[in-house]
Amino acid sequence: MAPSMSHSKIHTTIDSIGNQRWEQLCGTKDCFLNYDYLAALESSGCVGNNTNWHPHHLVLSEQNEPVAAMPMYLKNDSYGEFVFDWGWAQAAQSAGIPYYPKLVSSIPYTPVTGPRMTSGDPHLCRQLLEGVVATAETTEASSWHLLFPNKETVDSLMSIAGNFRLLTRNDCHFVWFNRDYASFDDFLAGMNSRKRKSIRRERRKVAEQGVILNRYAGSALSPQLMMLFYEFYQIPYQRRGRSPYLNLEFFQQLFERMQDRLMLVVATREHQPVGAALFVCGDNSLSGRWWGGLPSIDCLHFEACYYQGIEYAIEKGFSRFDPGIQGEHKLLRGFEPEITHSLHWIKDPRLSDAVEKWLAEERKHVGLYQQQARQHLPYKQP
Repeated sequence: MAPSMSHSKIHTTIDSIGNQRWEQLCGTKDCFLNYDYLAALESSGCVGNNTNWHPHHLVLSEQNEPVAAMPMYLKNDSYGEFVFDWGWAQAAQSAGIPYYPKLVSSIPYTPVTGPRMTSGDPHLCRQLLEGVVATAETTEASSWHLLFPNKETVDSLMSIAGNFRLLTRNDCHFVWFNRDYASFDDFLAGMNSRKRKSIRRERRKVAEQGVILNRYAGSALSPQLMMLFYEFYQIPYQRRGRSPYLNLEFFQQLFERMQDRLMLVVATREHQPVGAALFVCGDNSLSGRWWGGLPSIDCLHFEACYYQGIEYAIEKGFSRFDPGIQGEHKLLRGFEPEITHSLHWIKDPRLSDAVEKWLAEERKHVGLYQQQARQHLPYKQP
């Protein structure tokens, strides 16, 4: 029997899909694909009408029952994506090819690898891609970009890509892996002596400046602590003369909706707060997402964002800790280079041809970079 055909529909708010239906499709295991996280982004105004993230969530239904879904946004720029395609936009403009608007399937402002669709069924995957192409036609979008998908999502889509011509892009990020460590000292024991001493010296330096760090998770969090965090979160943006991507209302809603998934590190000196870092806890992973602190305190960023996260991941038995993108300085602190992927469909064959050639060269460089980066890891050689 031939598989039944699904009907695709675009939803311009996640609220129009509804919590129950979204969780029926997506579940609640992934912190960032879940309804509460995406709804907090929309209802706080971080995405939607007054931004360049316009929800166009794709839902497939059979006999009025949803069977698959994919978060998707229509965009007129490339801000907040962390997979940088500004060069593609410039090349398109030079060739007289409109690049914006474009469609993006990602978690806005959140460069964390995870599922980006709700089904790996080949039949439904093909229909999701058909829905993407149809949406590109109706919105006059030049392209579709799937950002930070996990391996299962990539494999499912590439297995049925066929004539869709999905282009693969690689990047290298740094992730900490838990090798069944019993404690932070156990983690350090696997390093060579010089790197182990360096990390201990950094942690000691923070303490010698009179800084005390405390962790607050779940019920220990409060609206007052979230307000305190936001004051520090703004600092790095203010230094660059910019407004933060995420507003206070988003973090307040995150607290209300996902309190049990949050962990906050607060640094104090002489009983005065000097910095804060907010983490999101998955079922088996930790993500270090947002931070701010006084720049005058040496090594505070490393302690609050990395070492506190590693300690907490060991304490909770998390298998991995993603501290955020960029930063070769993470290598020397035990974070390992990991290849991440994105998939891209570009409507105009001229631009698609040019990007495909460019990506082939970029993948070579990324692979070489990962190999070279691994040589600088601080762990003892077997």
